[in-house]
Amino acid sequence: MKSYQKLTSTQPAACRVEEEGAAPVPSGHGKLAPWWVGSGLLVAAVLLSTITVWVLRQVSGGWLGPTPPPKCLLVPESRRFDCYPERRVVVTQELCESRGCCFIQSPPLAEGRQGVPWCFYPPDFPSYTLESLNQTALGMVGLLVRREKAYYPQDIEKLRLDVEFETDTRLHIKITDAANPRYEVPLDVPRVMKRAENPIYSLNFSWDPFGVLLQRKATGTVLLNTTVAPLIFADQFLQISTSLPSKFLYGLGEHRGSLLHSLDWNTLTLWARDVSPTESFNLYGAHPFYLLMEEGGNAHGVFLLNSNAMEVALQPAPGLTWRTIGGVLDFYIFLGPDPNMVIQQYQQVIGFPAMPPIWALGFHLCRWGYGSSNDTWQTVRAMRNYQIPQDGQWNDIDYMDGYRDFTLDSQKFASLPSLVEDLHKHGQHYIMILDPGISSTSPQGSYWPFDEGLRRGLFLNTTQGQPLIGQVWPGFTAFADFSNPDTHQWWLENLQHFYAHVPFDGLWIDMNEPSNFMDGSEDGCPPGEFDNPPYTPAVLGDSLSAKTVCASARQKVSVHYNLHNLYGLMEAKATASALIKIRGKRPFVISRSTFPSQGRYSGHWLGDNRSQWKDMSYSIPGLLSFSLFGIPLVGADICGFSGSASEELCTRWMQLGAFYPFARNHNTQNEKAQDPTAFSPAARTAMKDVLLTRYSLLPFLYTLFHHAHLQGDAVARPLFFEFPWDVATWELDRQFLWGQSLLVTPVLEPGVDSVAGYFPQGTWYDFYMGSSVNSSGEMLKMSAPLEHVNLHIREGSILPTQKPGTTTEVTRGNPLRLIVALSSHATAWGDLFWDDGESLDTFEKGNYSYVVFNVTQNIFTSTVLHASTEATKVTVGTLSIFGVQKPPSKVLLNGQEKPFSYLDNQVLNVSDLGMSLSQGFSLQWL
Repeated sequence: MKSYQKLTSTQPAACRVEEEGAAPVPSGHGKLAPWWVGSGLLVAAVLLSTITVWVLRQVSGGWLGPTPPPKCLLVPESRRFDCYPERRVVVTQELCESRGCCFIQSPPLAEGRQGVPWCFYPPDFPSYTLESLNQTALGMVGLLVRREKAYYPQDIEKLRLDVEFETDTRLHIKITDAANPRYEVPLDVPRVMKRAENPIYSLNFSWDPFGVLLQRKATGTVLLNTTVAPLIFADQFLQISTSLPSKFLYGLGEHRGSLLHSLDWNTLTLWARDVSPTESFNLYGAHPFYLLMEEGGNAHGVFLLNSNAMEVALQPAPGLTWRTIGGVLDFYIFLGPDPNMVIQQYQQVIGFPAMPPIWALGFHLCRWGYGSSNDTWQTVRAMRNYQIPQDGQWNDIDYMDGYRDFTLDSQKFASLPSLVEDLHKHGQHYIMILDPGISSTSPQGSYWPFDEGLRRGLFLNTTQGQPLIGQVWPGFTAFADFSNPDTHQWWLENLQHFYAHVPFDGLWIDMNEPSNFMDGSEDGCPPGEFDNPPYTPAVLGDSLSAKTVCASARQKVSVHYNLHNLYGLMEAKATASALIKIRGKRPFVISRSTFPSQGRYSGHWLGDNRSQWKDMSYSIPGLLSFSLFGIPLVGADICGFSGSASEELCTRWMQLGAFYPFARNHNTQNEKAQDPTAFSPAARTAMKDVLLTRYSLLPFLYTLFHHAHLQGDAVARPLFFEFPWDVATWELDRQFLWGQSLLVTPVLEPGVDSVAGYFPQGTWYDFYMGSSVNSSGEMLKMSAPLEHVNLHIREGSILPTQKPGTTTEVTRGNPLRLIVALSSHATAWGDLFWDDGESLDTFEKGNYSYVVFNVTQNIFTSTVLHASTEATKVTVGTLSIFGVQKPPSKVLLNGQEKPFSYLDNQVLNVSDLGMSLSQGFSLQWL
């Protein structure tokens, strides 16, 4: 009999790996009690479950079938790991028991809802045995052997286990075929040279059955225990389960829903798909990473480096099951111990995000259906007329000739080059859309992108070696193979040709799941293991080829079955590279489909949302999830893409969207305009005001992106990132923070003039007026008329702001205003990163300024830690200090007396400082 057990601090491990790095010492194959029978309470629960099953059988007239074996009744419902996860199959007792599993029917749930699996693993289900374990320079290597075949075809008898103690807070565990090479994700990951010396984790193994047991040393918390269900490793079905130390789990994108995932029998599918964001659907990107909060406020993260179709099944044990249909099991575990550090450690593996040009952080405007370049230009002029800030003007596919990439409608968009020239003269920028589907129906010799791509062999091919033809906007199309380096060169050449006519500044890459208006291709998909695998995860459409290309399509690096989830990442990499070569400046790319490491090349928008209040609400967990995924440049289509936005909805959404890291208003064709100039004077003014607020905060926002680029700090953060010890923050996703300091509490409901928000313990200052509120950690109701969005500054912070202009270029020339929010100890800290806003690698080359601000004992100091000529072009004009308890008698700037004002709400203002940012200074109040 084999048992699946839970390791506790009082139980002996079958094999313990000492933290000092000594060789593992086997302690025999002693059995541990089944992990779900660990206490008298659970035994009582099992007895109660048995009685319940007996009663149900009586009242149901026997529909529940014969009484299950005792070993099956021992497993509580919440800890039943699914043995028959196939969809569209009515699981019968015969089917279940043919797999050697337990069968207990549960009452049916409402349609579409999952519940307790009827077919689940018994405690003695066969798994792998750890046959050997040897020390290596970085960790250890082991051999896993399965002596009984699993129920999926081509299961692999012998597996290799590689463990590397990479850092004190990062563990790398990889399981793959011991005899034959398998597809692995072509992602650059760090290679460590020495073993971690003082890991904050301890790793143990169960030998028979094999299992990984990982604990946090400081608390003894079991982070992973994979003995709860068998490991299955077949050629096209890989499955491993674990217990979880809490129910507070985040990540696993891309999905629409709350930030905190439900563990109530919830399956999340990861397979890139073009579909309007809808709950329970697999969406545009795939991010097999989760962050979990532990009791006491610690956090850890787990990343499965695997790009195949996948699902993650969550259950209330709490427990989790990874199921993927290819590749290897390549896990990175990040020990934090706080959530910010977990995300930083994750990005140390996948790569830190690129530093965006500062104009990318301005306001962007787009719509599908401008109709012409003159119509587009008219909107730009209207924005300027009302002096509403705008940095980017975009065009959707209507600028193209017949929706074909790299073409221009010579009639409707003839003036586009002149429009772009005008934008540049006004310090603004132009961004256009591109799709990866290349029209295949133009007469030979008339459309260079297809002709040359065909000649060079740069498209996805069928199993017969011919270009796979699908259908997208221009009609029949071939799909560029971005896994081929030669495709990157062809993509560059196409962009160079177009740039010569229309000197664009950024690129918007859409439809790159890749999307296809037909399933597979014009000829369907061939029979075979890739298009009809033994197991298909719970993808929308029940087929891997639903609204995309055939999984059997051939690419340079591998088959599309393996590369599908990487398509958007590979296109983004090619696009960012092309922009650098064409413009010689930082690239600006926004992509719909994403995968881990995407932040190195692009930002992301949350797709084709709707002009509805709930879509606005869901955008907050959406952008916060992408902060977890290392893609900080993220936002939703402000006011909604499809449907018509009411004036109230659009006003509230502009107030929220002004605090998306990436702020773009975009809507579809055949709907009324929703740019700020399209509304009443009152709404237009409210939208303009909140955009001016955003522009005033650009120095702060830009500095946050510097820290994201440098070390992986999140820009937009859930509150629990800053207050992990406050359990009340763990479920909040209707508010968020910029960095550590700025709390955004938007209105997300119609017809209200107030909003409730949670304020963690401490003093918070109103951003606009400086008035303070002291919170013990509570929900507070605030006034929120239609023209106002609530912003609060956390005590102890210093925010660099600037007098706003209508573009980032104008704003950057204006004086700075430093806002100091004193802590209860009358201290504060802040910083500012400053460069030219667009050159490549300014930090790496030393072409930047970095200034630190500090307050202690009534003295403000500005200290220049690194200087460049750019800092000489801007001055510090005003210092506003919130929370000065009593009126000062005088204020000294570098020892010289300065005029000041002091308000009843304890705000001290000192204006006309005229200090160059490149020079340090001090200001004292007495």
